Amino acid sequence: MTVITEVPSPFCGVGTDDLSIQVDGLDLKVVENGCAVNTPAFERAIGDSCPRVAGKRVSLQEAVTKAAALLAETKQPVIGGCATDVNGMRALLSLADRCGAVVDNMNFTAARNNFLALQDSGWMNTTLAEVKNRCDLLLVIGTDLENFAPRFFERYLWVDEAMFLENACQREVIYLGKMPSGNASTSPTGQKAKVLTCENESLPEVVAVLRALVKGQPIRAEHVGGIAVVELQAIADKLKAAKYGVVSWAAGALGTNNHAELIVQTISEMIKDINNKNTRCSGLPLAGKEGDLTANQVCGWTTGYPARVNFARSFPEYDPYLYDTNVMLANGEADALVWVNAFNADALPPESDLPTIVVGRSGIAFSKEPDVFIPVGTPGIDHTGHAYRTDNVVAIRLKKLRESGLPSTAEVLSAIEHALKENQVC
Repeated sequence: MTVITEVPSPFCGVGTDDLSIQVDGLDLKVVENGCAVNTPAFERAIGDSCPRVAGKRVSLQEAVTKAAALLAETKQPVIGGCATDVNGMRALLSLADRCGAVVDNMNFTAARNNFLALQDSGWMNTTLAEVKNRCDLLLVIGTDLENFAPRFFERYLWVDEAMFLENACQREVIYLGKMPSGNASTSPTGQKAKVLTCENESLPEVVAVLRALVKGQPIRAEHVGGIAVVELQAIADKLKAAKYGVVSWAAGALGTNNHAELIVQTISEMIKDINNKNTRCSGLPLAGKEGDLTANQVCGWTTGYPARVNFARSFPEYDPYLYDTNVMLANGEADALVWVNAFNADALPPESDLPTIVVGRSGIAFSKEPDVFIPVGTPGIDHTGHAYRTDNVVAIRLKKLRESGLPSTAEVLSAIEHALKENQVC
């Protein structure tokens, strides 16, 4: 039994790297600095460690051979999930290129709201280090930040020292939209966050009015989305008076709002409006769980596009709408599904009658047994690796904590591609 300190987490998205984890054989226990996100993810017990074909236990080589044989007979496979580390995503893209597959990250539908705004008009975003050292006003829009990253405030706001603030405890926090689920946003001196709540459906007009107020435009209405305009005016004034304001949101928290992209774009344009010679303001989109940013980063530098890329024509074609796993399965456009998720055993592949290959974290409880299941190790637990955190600029170096004997995603996907190549079937 040993205790490993300064453990980085690939699960929370915000680069938590100070966990202490007790390792007892295959069992892990977070003994310091855990949270509601990280602790259960690290402590999840290993379940099945043996590959299966049609529900029967087989060797890894047999499972790889069967997976390759299934892919050899396809014309338009889809590789979904894409929840893995940098090397796993590299191998995934290489396999997709060889067999002409569509690549679709499981969180892309939410992330698309960010990408469309970025591609259309750009944005001005910050890093976690800048938040820690400079932010004096944090505005959280449409998101329960404490639920997304329970230790965000502890790690990046209520710190003992900040390079450009005399007293970090004097920072101000405002929630617009969702109510925080806890008290982490309350400062060490007892100052609570200001909270203005509204429904997700009202956020587009609430954010639009806030931007208009930032620009000094007159608003005749007295209330919008149940919020008094004078309250929004107070937020606008605070943003313009702050030395370094940060506006944060999570695209996934905006739900199925048809105007979610508009919300992100309005926020991004408002941030630009605020910046001048006296005031700095930046955005902080929240993501990075289950390898979503890692998938888009690796896909971006490999193909020039974020995930939702099709290799069927021997070069990458990007479409954020057409190459949606669920849409393609529903429309009968795909003839095989490969599901990759090395982080979350509860994230099941979409149910389908198509040949299905799952390369996933040990312990998945399938509602329908896939044709091939190959359990793999989790990056940051069973093998080393790299994963991008929410600010999209730092790749966290993940540690290996135990000897589980499970292969990495990269090893399995590379083996499948090698089997295809050796048999010249794809």
